[in-house]
Amino acid sequence: MNKYYASEMFLDRAIKSIPLGSQTFSKSYLHYPKGASPFFIKKAKGGTCWDIDNNEYLDMVNALAAVTLGYQDVDVDTAVIDQIKNGTIFSLPGCEETYLAETLIDLIPSAEQVRFGKNASDATSAAVRIARAATGKDKIAVCGYHGWHDWYIATTPKNLGIPSIISTLTNTFQYNNIESLHTLLKKDPDNYAAVIMEPMNVEFPEDDFLFKVQELCKTYGALLIFDETVTGFRIHNQGAQGLFNIKPDLSCFGKGLANGYPISAIVGKEEYMSLLDKVFFSFTYGGDLIGISAAQAAIKKILSKDVVQHNSLLGHKIKTSTEALILVNKLDGIISISGHDAWSFINFNISDEVLLYEIRTLFMQEILSRGILSLGTHNLSFAHTRNDIDKLVDAYGEIFPLIKIAYEKGSAKEFLKCETLRPLFQVRKR
Repeated sequence: MNKYYASEMFLDRAIKSIPLGSQTFSKSYLHYPKGASPFFIKKAKGGTCWDIDNNEYLDMVNALAAVTLGYQDVDVDTAVIDQIKNGTIFSLPGCEETYLAETLIDLIPSAEQVRFGKNASDATSAAVRIARAATGKDKIAVCGYHGWHDWYIATTPKNLGIPSIISTLTNTFQYNNIESLHTLLKKDPDNYAAVIMEPMNVEFPEDDFLFKVQELCKTYGALLIFDETVTGFRIHNQGAQGLFNIKPDLSCFGKGLANGYPISAIVGKEEYMSLLDKVFFSFTYGGDLIGISAAQAAIKKILSKDVVQHNSLLGHKIKTSTEALILVNKLDGIISISGHDAWSFINFNISDEVLLYEIRTLFMQEILSRGILSLGTHNLSFAHTRNDIDKLVDAYGEIFPLIKIAYEKGSAKEFLKCETLRPLFQVRKR
């Protein structure tokens, strides 16, 4: 019997009314091989989720890294329920907006003032608009993933529907390659308003890279913006800027802020943030108190329970154990693991694109069959345990030899029981 029967049947229904059958591209069926994957989740608690066929999974995706404490965290959910009893949105601001802003200012090194959004794309787009207003310049240099709005996504393959002229205002540079940024700025030295970047994702900064970026920003009169959507409250309580001891002009926070409740924040120096008196950044649900109350409770718990340390210790075990398995199976050069302990990535270093996607599919098929929901990242939460990590590492110990055989044969087709994944737009190259 097909263990994913309900998921596949409901997908047929969903795509009739919802493009892709999902509100979020990275949660859609395009990322999960048909015949080997669930497509819809019914419930989740702690570090576990259940699909609509009642299959149980250790969840290593954690709502695309939005859940840092674990699903249904009692402290966060209680704070939300208490707020609901008083109301969640009013005709004037709630005091809770100020309380949370003060919390962030006390905690984040670069924060002197704060504004809230709902998605991280709200915050990054506001930061870009502030930078353009502050400098009187138009162009933006980007490194990493920064959301769905035109100014950024125009630079990617998902640019359908965006006027081509928009793409001329945003240019990309390479992480840990300071010359790639310097080359951009030198070509048009008087017209870059900002450099916006993920201060870390797949790689650690090397050779003072972040500080060299900051110096170039000063030289060319551009604001430095850190997109800390994932790094905030995951790799350090103060974000990457706290871990690496550097203060950007503006910073954007999102996923880790409220354990899955929708809220984002843009924080930064008062001289720039104060421009939001004139720069328009306003929407009905900006002061929604559900996300704000959740964030206040989540931050309190993250600090009091040393959540970053907990997640990092578990992640360190994943990284060291995975590295050992890679060596034992003689897969070095083919598979690698990178990133911070609390947010690491399995990388498939295969130049043959057909073979690459066959092996990606094989990995997905095998990891899901062992009751682990994964996209090849380790988005850890406080609810995860050492037993969970043992289960994950044991699964890798069984899957890696299979990948080795497929790689040596130059094909994984004989091992696949599902449709092969197709090349897709990837948020991060790995």
